[in-house]
Amino acid sequence: MSLAIVLSRAQVGVEAPAVTVETHLANGLPALTLVGLPEGAVKESKDRVRSAILNCRLEFPARRITLNLAPADLPKDGGRFDLAIALGLLAASAQVPKLALDGVECLGELALSGAIRPVQGVLPAALAAREAGHTLIVPAVNAEEACLASGLKVIAVSHLLELVSHLNGHTPIAPYKSNGLILKIQPYPDLSEVQGQTAAKRALLVAAAGAHNLLFSGPPGTGKTLLASRLPGLLPPLDEREALEVAAIQSVASHAPLTSWPQRPFRQPHHSASGPALVGGCKTHQ
Repeated sequence: MSLAIVLSRAQVGVEAPAVTVETHLANGLPALTLVGLPEGAVKESKDRVRSAILNCRLEFPARRITLNLAPADLPKDGGRFDLAIALGLLAASAQVPKLALDGVECLGELALSGAIRPVQGVLPAALAAREAGHTLIVPAVNAEEACLASGLKVIAVSHLLELVSHLNGHTPIAPYKSNGLILKIQPYPDLSEVQGQTAAKRALLVAAAGAHNLLFSGPPGTGKTLLASRLPGLLPPLDEREALEVAAIQSVASHAPLTSWPQRPFRQPHHSASGPALVGGCKTHQ
């Protein structure tokens, strides 16, 4: 039966729900149908995958192809499913052994040359893959970030041919060994720089010591934001759980992979910001 199943992960906020990429090859005129609520970038993946497979001197199946991204009611966006789709096509056409894909999840965008480009939101996917007990295949640029999920087996690849050779057993790739993120200690704004405001500074110290909430109220220009910006410097360094939460948000929001250990964030939205703007807005999927 020309059916292959490859596991991947979607991105929904800081969560990474599982996505099963099902590939079926049938007789008939060559065609490719992609279903499963894909948005524009995912629909374009069939063209990227086709070019990548052909430029790697592999065979693109000249059959009727149906690709299903399950669950069908979960919106899928971005190029993170390119690698899973390519592996599904290669496995369904017997160019890669299906057994080699058991217990493996993969993320990555394909260039037309077959190079594997980095994607956003790797850390939440890595944490979810660790919980599932799976191995995670990621672009080499994202490997350090994925290794923040300690105990996870990470395979770092930079080209489709490299991965195909690994899955076929010709040139096995050793699990990636993390060098650790750089610990950059950037100084926080110091409370000693604030002149006066004795009562407000005392409130900051009490809130930091007891992990209390704090509300500043007053007219513009009285130093509320100035004082609030000093609070992260009064708090202890992030523990591992807190650091992973902050890193997961950075992984989703930033286009650049993590290169340093996160510090306590400080945000100062404008007072005129609406509710949706404050929480990041909402994305409507068609």
